[in-house]
Amino acid sequence: MRSSVVAVVVLAPALSSASAALAGPPSYTIVDLGVVQPADSASQGFRISPNGMATGRSVGSPTQAFSWTGVGGTVGLPNLASPSRPFSVGNGANDSGVVVGTGSTTLFGSNPLPLVWNGGVVSQLALPANQTHGRANDINAAGVAVGSVNSGSLEVGCTYSGGSASVVTTTTANGSFLRTAFAINDAGRICGFGIDPNNAAVNVGFVLDTSTNIAFAVPPLAGMNGAIAFDVSNAGHVCGSSMLNQGSGQPFVYTDAGGSVQIPLPAGTSLGSARGVNSNGWVVGNAGGVFSVPFLFDGTATYRLQDLIPAGGGWDLSMNTSNSALGISEDGVIVGTCVHNGLTRAYAMIPNPPACPADLNDDRMVDGDDLGSLLGEWGPCAHCAADFNDDDAVDGDDLGSLLGEWGPCQ
Repeated sequence: MRSSVVAVVVLAPALSSASAALAGPPSYTIVDLGVVQPADSASQGFRISPNGMATGRSVGSPTQAFSWTGVGGTVGLPNLASPSRPFSVGNGANDSGVVVGTGSTTLFGSNPLPLVWNGGVVSQLALPANQTHGRANDINAAGVAVGSVNSGSLEVGCTYSGGSASVVTTTTANGSFLRTAFAINDAGRICGFGIDPNNAAVNVGFVLDTSTNIAFAVPPLAGMNGAIAFDVSNAGHVCGSSMLNQGSGQPFVYTDAGGSVQIPLPAGTSLGSARGVNSNGWVVGNAGGVFSVPFLFDGTATYRLQDLIPAGGGWDLSMNTSNSALGISEDGVIVGTCVHNGLTRAYAMIPNPPACPADLNDDRMVDGDDLGSLLGEWGPCAHCAADFNDDDAVDGDDLGSLLGEWGPCQ
């Protein structure tokens, strides 16, 4: 496979509106991301950038990180040669195509070092003074990466930026500190797993706004006393799992305005975790019971991913323990791991275009309501529903597209 990062492209039309649910279940096309080397036994998808670059790992000997886009396909990323780290994983990517992750001496993550791939070239991220091990889990548009250093009871959250690294020392009001950072958005909001030094039995959904240097704990769901925060959107949503005394969790999505809201579980499951969220408030994650059941929450309803793809084709996203949904882009592309034709594979699920892109309220009509929505977004506008030609502006071109679809959707 090629070893350079390809240009990132937007893969699908923008979702209808921020925090809005569709009138019915969305439909998707699913793509097998394959493996880097023909002899590799499996691949796993871990995260996707806001504009649609996925990353993960292809499992073999060695194990390689990869990137994927709809245009460039799956691209193997080189392992660190010195010091040798023959087992690497891509954990996060930004809109410029920079990937971060971890290189280890074993498949199980021994002797981890934080890595960055820029233009397909791998290098080690600098560690804080007196640290010898670390991990990188995500990177934002400004090139700030987050993760952790050290291990076990000494592991602490860390940021990597500008050729240097810093341990996160900011605590919440009660002294809770960040054990590991899982995600960072473009505004610098970091989320992860924290520790309450006053109560070791409680997980802390740790959030740090670096613009104000204020940290807080995500409020647990009713009847629970802990949480873990796995992802944060560019609009500030935080998603994760809330639990009682480190027991089985329930998925949630948090906003500053609405607090923590429980996400309904798919039918037949009893526990779950929200793992990825976009700026529309759409959330993906994994629910459980006998099997791992990846799900999508559109702000109102929860769907099994298995039910959103065409039947047949050898896809199993509901009847095994390898399944996951870990990331969702701004345009609704979902990445994770499933079983395809009996093989464990990373996948990308790409939303099918709506029958009428200009039907902004999904009532099967393009009319005055949709025109009003377009005019409400008029002007420069990134990821806006009425930006039909994806030029980051709602203008006369988009108005012409809407008027060309005027009337009942065919």
